[in-house]
Amino acid sequence: MDGKLLLIILDGVPLRNFHRLFGNLEGWVQSGEAQRFVHRAVLPSISASCYASIHTGVSPQVHGCTGNGNVFRLSQPDVFSAVRKAGGVTGAVAHSFWSEFFNRAPFDYVRDIEYDEPESETINHGRFHTMTGYGLVNQMTPSDVDLFATLTSLCLRKQLNYGMLHTCTLDSMGHRYFHDAQEMDHACAVMDEMLAPFIPKWRALGYEVIVTADHGQDERGHHGGRCDLQQLTSMYYFGPAQGPARDTEVSQLQLAPTILSRLGADIPETMQGEVFLR
Repeated sequence: MDGKLLLIILDGVPLRNFHRLFGNLEGWVQSGEAQRFVHRAVLPSISASCYASIHTGVSPQVHGCTGNGNVFRLSQPDVFSAVRKAGGVTGAVAHSFWSEFFNRAPFDYVRDIEYDEPESETINHGRFHTMTGYGLVNQMTPSDVDLFATLTSLCLRKQLNYGMLHTCTLDSMGHRYFHDAQEMDHACAVMDEMLAPFIPKWRALGYEVIVTADHGQDERGHHGGRCDLQQLTSMYYFGPAQGPARDTEVSQLQLAPTILSRLGADIPETMQGEVFLR
């Protein structure tokens, strides 16, 4: 496999906060170096259900994950397994739910917190965190710059074809402060500033890059239901492919087949979403 792509998921960022507060990402859109789309999450627009749909390309009503309390090894084909079948190398730096969905469940703190398994049929190189003890006054999230650096290290040392990074910082902050707050303005700006230096590094290594969120959040810091604040977020693409017009809405179910198309891997029949980057 020659294709190389990184998917960066900033958990829980509503569309309006991407556009308003991520000056680096918006600056690349303005300069023409990035394309921007509107990304609509599945229902329920809850984190675990969205994680599962992003990588299987099927709805929660099909894969069966009804929320964060219902996490298990999924049975549908997914992006990691399709990349592996095509001969690619995969990696993930993410919350432990991703390991449970796409590698093995239940998550074992010692066995699964960090692994390198070249023969794995899904995730070859995993670096996971659990957020054990998380609550409104105790975020329990790693520094995002540490996560970005870890993914970059995997790209350099393991020659990933497909790498996925997921961070819960802004989702956790949103639940605590809601998104119309000074604290959230600052948190989003810090995330944008920390992410920005890594995008040119990844591009220089030959990667196409997609930056998005799994879902949004409403004015009370909630998501899971059906409204634009909860479901809509933004998506930024850095690479040579052409997508639809700026701010065209794409479904979350289109992401998996589009990633596989960019990497040159076969798209499983279960992934019915339309490819939006060509």
